Amino acid sequence: MKLSVFFLSVFCLFTFATVSAQTDSLDLPVYNYSEPQEYEIGAITVAGAFFAEQNAIIGVTGLSVGDKVRIPGPDIPRAIKNLWRLRLFTDVSIEQEKTIGDVIFLVVRVEERPRFLRHSYVGVKQGLHEDLNEVVNTYIVRGGIVTEDAKVNAAEGVRKFFIEKGFLDAAVEVEEIVDSSRANSVRLVFDVERGDRVKIAEINFNGNTAIKDKKLRKKMKETSQKGRIFKSSKFRPEEYKIDQEAIIAFYNTQGYRDARVLGDSIYRNEDGELVINVDLNEGNQYYFRNITWKGNSIYDDETLARVLAIEKGDIFNEEELQSRLSFSPDNADVSSLYMDNGYLFFSVDPIEVAIAGDSIDLEMRIFEGPQATIDKVTIEGNDRTHEHVIRREVFTRPGQKFSRSDIIRSQRQIIGLGYFNQETLGIDTPVNPDRGTVDIKYTVEEKPSDQLELSAGWGGRRGVIGTLGVTFNNFSLRNVFNKEAWHPLPQGDGQRLSLRAQTNGRFFQSYNVSLTEPWLGGKRPASLTVSGFYNKYDLGITTAPRKLIIKQASVSLGTRLRWPDDNFILRSGINVQQLVLDNWSQLFTTDAGEAVTTGNYNNFSFQFTLARTTATDPIFPKQGSNIELTVKLTPPYRQLGLVDDDPEKLNNPEDRFRYLEYHKWRLNADWYTPLVGKLVLKTQAKIGFLGAYDNEIGVAPFERFQLGGDGINNQQFQFAGVDIISLRGYETTDLPNNSIISSTGLEREVATPIFSKYTVELRYPLSLNPSSTIYVLAFAQGGNAWRSARDFNPFDLKRSVGFGARVFLPMFGTLGFDWGYGFDKDLLDESVKPSTFNIILGFEPE
Repeated sequence: MKLSVFFLSVFCLFTFATVSAQTDSLDLPVYNYSEPQEYEIGAITVAGAFFAEQNAIIGVTGLSVGDKVRIPGPDIPRAIKNLWRLRLFTDVSIEQEKTIGDVIFLVVRVEERPRFLRHSYVGVKQGLHEDLNEVVNTYIVRGGIVTEDAKVNAAEGVRKFFIEKGFLDAAVEVEEIVDSSRANSVRLVFDVERGDRVKIAEINFNGNTAIKDKKLRKKMKETSQKGRIFKSSKFRPEEYKIDQEAIIAFYNTQGYRDARVLGDSIYRNEDGELVINVDLNEGNQYYFRNITWKGNSIYDDETLARVLAIEKGDIFNEEELQSRLSFSPDNADVSSLYMDNGYLFFSVDPIEVAIAGDSIDLEMRIFEGPQATIDKVTIEGNDRTHEHVIRREVFTRPGQKFSRSDIIRSQRQIIGLGYFNQETLGIDTPVNPDRGTVDIKYTVEEKPSDQLELSAGWGGRRGVIGTLGVTFNNFSLRNVFNKEAWHPLPQGDGQRLSLRAQTNGRFFQSYNVSLTEPWLGGKRPASLTVSGFYNKYDLGITTAPRKLIIKQASVSLGTRLRWPDDNFILRSGINVQQLVLDNWSQLFTTDAGEAVTTGNYNNFSFQFTLARTTATDPIFPKQGSNIELTVKLTPPYRQLGLVDDDPEKLNNPEDRFRYLEYHKWRLNADWYTPLVGKLVLKTQAKIGFLGAYDNEIGVAPFERFQLGGDGINNQQFQFAGVDIISLRGYETTDLPNNSIISSTGLEREVATPIFSKYTVELRYPLSLNPSSTIYVLAFAQGGNAWRSARDFNPFDLKRSVGFGARVFLPMFGTLGFDWGYGFDKDLLDESVKPSTFNIILGFEPE
């Protein structure tokens, strides 16, 4: 032991002598720690810093040129500690570069932590990279310092991302690799082992007696066990918490206001799937008893109770109570009653004043406040549409009493223009309580509304085949000669200009033009539409011509009514049409089976339309309705003695129908009902009837209805002179009444004077972006056509079901498809297909 101590002492003396000799050779001072020496800092330099600013590093040390420091002393250790606090470095030292007298030159030597340059993934599909990047970037950003904590947190964030997707066994490892493309930089590689998605085998409830497990499971919108159709059985923790809250909310609507989730247990069964047990305490069921009103002077208790529509003995439902007080979708609530009368500052607070057993007494404490007057109405965001076009659709005016219904109606009218994005339409109502006034500001976002239809090709001997059509839905006729207003066309006055030309070579040509001014004169909602078209069909050859020419001009006026309410619109118009047939053997047939093939036929008619529209959006309505009744009448020429009623001429269709006589009725009705979330139910009914004034003349062969097919008349030469009504799942030839046996013994396809069609359609939007509205649909439909009123039977329908999709592009209109399966076809005929597939181009068919 003593010998070891001796050798250790000798070794230490040798080492000290060697170090002393080296120090002497470097000519550096040897400090006496018992006698510190004071130096003046002559310069400070930084070594080893690639990313951090050198001046910033020096500033953090607290040292500066000219300072006096004692060595050894507290100043240098304090500076080193300040740098460590930054957590930017893996090593820090402050060294003496040299001394000149009592002036010392220092070097701050650091070794920076590596910086994050980029990252990548292993075991992850490309489609998820963008979502994962958002997760990683919340923990570490490009150019940031890579610490162990940052790597662990980022890896855990990626793992939680997959857990939320249902991959409960996901594991993530992160590897740090030096990136040679930049000094002191690294890249991170996240290696993901996703594993299999863990499904939910069972969801069980304990403690529930009033409501069965099956009903509670249905209230869990996001968490579902295996076996439910259209529901995923993956487990996502966040959605599971939301579903627990949904269960309690449902209990509350059933009067169980004390219902609680006591706890749950989640475990894996022998197949690795989840079993969820939820422990509930339902509590007691409560009922409304006495409801009294306090503070009301404008409306009496009876009126308020009638609007509230809650009776003594009704199940206590907090959600329904709040809806009837303030948030009813149909505005049939107490708040709307007051706010539609200007009482903007109105409030009502339901107070529970007594709970006796299972019954609750409420006192409705009302603050009516003063009536508020509208001060300013402003519109922002309209960079193309002129302000007067929007303002004339607004029902709120300065100086009027505030009305919430007027604001809701104004919102619907602005959306109905079709020029603005309904998702971003904003309405602000800043209040000035001192003056008792309110300002209303509408904020809109313009969206494209014009449409283009363009197609072209070569049809061989037919020549050029094509269509060119443009529709300007926000046109400005008064600025046509103002060069500064062309951007690229004059727009902003809300007028609609449509131009369309179509050709199928020498076989078919069509030219259409229409202009609509929605506010004739600019002061009242009275619309004027002027339109005209020319169609020429030539299916024959030189020796045997087969031609049809249709020329039409029309003028119509429309106005918004004030009674029964201002949702009603009345339109009236005059149509002048001439049909010229030359050996035309298509479609036009009388009830007696006579083919109308040659002659000139004049169709002069008056048209009246009464419509009520409350639908919220022309592209994807979410609620409201569109109901329209149209009557089209010609003069009863024979009864008025304006035509020759020679019996011999009545036997000739060309003479009998030279001046068409008819009365035509159309009823179209659409209802839109929101169901759950964005899911919308559309119900529709369409009925048409064409009648005659005189039984001797009979029903006109024109103006009839063609039911079946896709309803698209791009090949217009087949269907001129009729209303084309789609019936998904059926072709026109699938309906027996759409054809007759002609005098030649051949079956001829005809149009009918009566039809009815009924539709139920579920719609779900995938995108409500104004640049591309996309939704999918499933439908059930029934319809039929009849040749006479005696045969009409509204229950004799050709039924079909199917699905489809729609994409609305502002420049091209509606694009989409429908697949329909018809249940009532003659499948014994091998030529009849059980289903049809239709393409929709440019517009939604009837």
